[in-house]
Amino acid sequence: MSEENQEKEEIIEIGEEISTENEGIQISNDVVAVIAGVAVSEVSGVAGMAGGFAGGISEVFSGKKNLAKGIKVEVAENKAKIDVNIIVEYGSRIPDVAFEIQNRVKKAVESMTGLKVEEVNVHVQGVNTDSTKEEAKQEEVENKEE
Repeated sequence: MSEENQEKEEIIEIGEEISTENEGIQISNDVVAVIAGVAVSEVSGVAGMAGGFAGGISEVFSGKKNLAKGIKVEVAENKAKIDVNIIVEYGSRIPDVAFEIQNRVKKAVESMTGLKVEEVNVHVQGVNTDSTKEEAKQEEVENKEE
């Protein structure tokens, strides 16, 4: 009988370790921001992310696209608050785009990190019109010719 009690105690100890499995894992805010950035980039109606001046400079020098551009993340304990700054395409219905961003970001972050997403705040910083696209394409062509 005493051996059975010891086995039960060992099983309880193992069960306790499993329940506290995620406590030792810390996920960087940058990782959460990249996950959110990828989710936002998949939403139709989003022309781009509105980032700060420093983010634009780092992209120019590194040559890499910053997937966390325009995203601010606050993680406390197992809860996350995410702010997304976007530029929408002209003609897109802004409430629909914002709702889709909120759903996709929440689903992606919660499924990949296990964090509970409390807030996804979408800030529309501008509207991209067709004339803006044409100007950007024309600038790219001129830069390639030089």
